[in-house]
Amino acid sequence: MKNVIITGTSRGIGFELALEFARKGHHVLAISRKVPDQLLGNPNITCLSIDITVEDEMREIDKFIASTWKKVDILIHNAGCLVNRPFAQLCQSDFERVYKVNVFGVANLTRTCLPYMSKESHVVSISSMGGIQGSMKFAGLAAYSSSKGALITLSELLAEEYKEQGIAFNVLALGAVQTEMLEEAFPGYEAAISAKEMADYIFNFALTGNKYYNGKVLQVSSTTP
Repeated sequence: MKNVIITGTSRGIGFELALEFARKGHHVLAISRKVPDQLLGNPNITCLSIDITVEDEMREIDKFIASTWKKVDILIHNAGCLVNRPFAQLCQSDFERVYKVNVFGVANLTRTCLPYMSKESHVVSISSMGGIQGSMKFAGLAAYSSSKGALITLSELLAEEYKEQGIAFNVLALGAVQTEMLEEAFPGYEAAISAKEMADYIFNFALTGNKYYNGKVLQVSSTTP
């Protein structure tokens, strides 16, 4: 059984992922600012109310791993922040808020977990098709899509830096999935894929994808957006 850390577990894909790993007997550390009642009490899930944008709060995660698990097999960076606003109306604080979650928080948590990772550990970052160079872009998502592009580059760099240790870093660039965040980006749009269906895909990739990929960006999209 694997020790799995998942961020953004209060709703959507992250919530479904936590339940799926727990159902299959894996140990889950569910990280989100808000802790959903449905995850509490599950014997395979530990919930921590953590703001990944606050570097000092990483100490609680480090303390848990050091005292309980001793190792991390899978880290899934699923938490995301989105601002949907015309570029001319964005201010620096909007960009900072998005980048703190989508990029800096990923870096903070990865640094915390790396001492507990070893050969065959797998870091999966959830990006977006909007962060893929040459993909269709949408007005209003300048902060979000650019941050997801930064996340992709960060993951590629970490894959190179830690390849000798056998730690794999891969990215899944998602298309439209029926989540609250999709509604924020594209109000009224209905995606063909549910959060549960995408969670099932990510679940399998997190367990086995590192055998086939490292430093790769896989586009997981059936529709545009």
